Amino acid sequence: MTPEAPEVDGPVTVVVGPMRRRHLRALLAIEGQVYPRPWTASLFLSELAQRSTRAYFVARVGREVVGYAGLMTSFEDAHVTTIAVDPAWHRRGVATRLMVALAREALVRGGRHLTLEVRMSNQGAQDLYRRFGFAPVGVRTRYYPETNEDALIMWVHDIDAPEYARLLEGLEGRVPGATVYESEH
Repeated sequence: MTPEAPEVDGPVTVVVGPMRRRHLRALLAIEGQVYPRPWTASLFLSELAQRSTRAYFVARVGREVVGYAGLMTSFEDAHVTTIAVDPAWHRRGVATRLMVALAREALVRGGRHLTLEVRMSNQGAQDLYRRFGFAPVGVRTRYYPETNEDALIMWVHDIDAPEYARLLEGLEGRVPGATVYESEH
């Protein structure tokens, strides 16, 4: 079933803020639509509890959660653990906004490099990551056990350089509508 595009007139305001327990029901609904082996509520809760090394964000339009993303940090490296957008909201800049939030959070936490794995078949996501400077560095064979699909390993280095700050500003500036970033407090 193809999701219907939400009824919106023109560009929207997307609020990106910290993920909370109250968002779980909406996250699980999106997770079930976009992943063959969705994360469970307990896995999300476990990740949220690791505040010193994890950061999770939701994207909302009005009261509706339309996407989410997560980051794990380890010294200078930051790893994108998950990113998903409600299929009805694809191609509206939600993933771009979430990736900007992850990159900025990585910087706040002292990150210099970002990494992730992406399905070999997910060309749309790979294109998004390339816009953020990610480049392929290897393959994890049969990384996704539910489908035995390989994962492309991608990295972007030196996200603390002024050039990367300009890249983020440029990507964010091309997204239609407005983005409001809520802080942790």
